[in-house]
Order: sequence, then C-alpha cells, then structure tokens
Amino acid sequence: MWKRLSVLWLAVRGDAKRLWYALGHPDAPVWLKAGTAAIVLYLLSPIDLIPEMIPILGVVDDLVIVPLALRWLLSRLPADIRDHAEARASGAKPQSPWNPLRR
Repeated sequence: MWKRLSVLWLAVRGDAKRLWYALGHPDAPVWLKAGTAAIVLYLLSPIDLIPEMIPILGVVDDLVIVPLALRWLLSRLPADIRDHAEARASGAKPQSPWNPLRR
C-alpha cells in the first residue's frame, strides 16, 4: 500500500498542493471538501475498481482515477480561490482580501 501511495504522490504532488491550499482558503466551497474526502476514502479503501492482486493494472487505476479527480476538482474552483491556491503552491504570499491593516 505504501508503494502505491508513494508512486501516486509523485504523479499528483503539484495538484495535491494546490488542492491543500484551496481547502485552506476561508471561502472554500463545501463540495470541494466533500470531493477531497471522497478521493481520500477511495485511496484508503481496500475496494478498488481493479484489484491490487493484478500486478500492473491494480496500480494503474489509481494512477488514472486520482489525478483525473484532482484536476476535475481544481478546474471547478472559483477564480479567486484558484488564484490563491496557485500563488501559495508556487511559493508566493498571496494578498488577503480581508487584511485589516490595508487601507
């Protein structure tokens, strides 16, 4: 299981970062949290579309489904949340729209 997760992490680490920062945004929609929970449950669930006992195909379904689901969630984000997540993932410090010190 750890080998599967490490291979999957290499494939989706950029999208996973953007999703993490989008979840941390104060205006993150509920459907984003539910979709992320569904992806995590799919990864941790012992039930797969293709069983892991089939040597190569057992991992391939995870390598296809999870990145597609992450991209689908990220593509449906509102523009302000998407920009915030993109800026944080690239290492920039995004401007907060509710900064009380800014006039």
